[in-house]
Amino acid sequence: MKIAITGSNGFLAQHLCVFLAQQGFEVIGCGRGMNRVQSPATFAYHSVELTDVSSIRRFFSLVQPEIIIHTAAMSKPDECLQNPEACLLHNVTATSLLAETAQLYNTKFIFSSTDFIFGEGGPHSETDQPAPLNFYGESKWMAEQALLSILPDAVIFRPVFIYGKQWPGMRGSFIHWVANALQANKPIKVVTDQLRTPTFAPDICKGITTIIHTNQTGIFHLAGKDILSPYEMALAVAATLRLDKNLIEPVTADSFPEPVKRAQKSGLKIDKAQRLLAYEATSFEEGVRMSFT
Repeated sequence: MKIAITGSNGFLAQHLCVFLAQQGFEVIGCGRGMNRVQSPATFAYHSVELTDVSSIRRFFSLVQPEIIIHTAAMSKPDECLQNPEACLLHNVTATSLLAETAQLYNTKFIFSSTDFIFGEGGPHSETDQPAPLNFYGESKWMAEQALLSILPDAVIFRPVFIYGKQWPGMRGSFIHWVANALQANKPIKVVTDQLRTPTFAPDICKGITTIIHTNQTGIFHLAGKDILSPYEMALAVAATLRLDKNLIEPVTADSFPEPVKRAQKSGLKIDKAQRLLAYEATSFEEGVRMSFT
């Protein structure tokens, strides 16, 4: 089975490319410019401009994927607020153009969304009403709606605070930032008053593999099972790597004035994925250990 993955220079997409290639799928990554990551598995790569319909059509005509997993996005909330037109172009328009092309080629569409479509009161289920607190979340909610208006049988998966292994050429996640700072004996401030359900990247990969094999449609929350603050996550990294936890200073979100509002209590419920996909979420402690071994 031939699977195209957009944004394949990104953290999650690289994990998907490697995992699915190792599962025997024919994987074709695509993104802007060159393939920048030295991954531990071999897969094809094409440079594609996802805001240009002619570029997308050329890619589909050449590759003719049976499945497309769309992870590419403008995903930094501050940048989305500062440049809303670019945010809408990359997050909503690009998704619509891909969906319209996928419809022409009868390609199954799997879309990576986010917990940012919700507001306070998490963890949230798939049936909770979206109420984004910032423009990034709003753009992803708009993208979900645009996709389903074109492809009602598409799959949408929503992860939270993704982490996992890092290999050369890949931008690290939060846990790598913590580890790098502590290994350099550098003190860091980490917030205690925001709660998330951090998601181990291989868990998402396994969930998507099951979605493919069982031909699921609809919305799935693929997240972790532990509800943790970033401060608790940082302590777990320090404990796992035997680094000095005293370098980690607990602070509140007020210590980091930001233009973008973020939920204090977010996260996602995974009951549906557990029921329909036999989804098993790795504990954060075990996920951190596996990320550094």
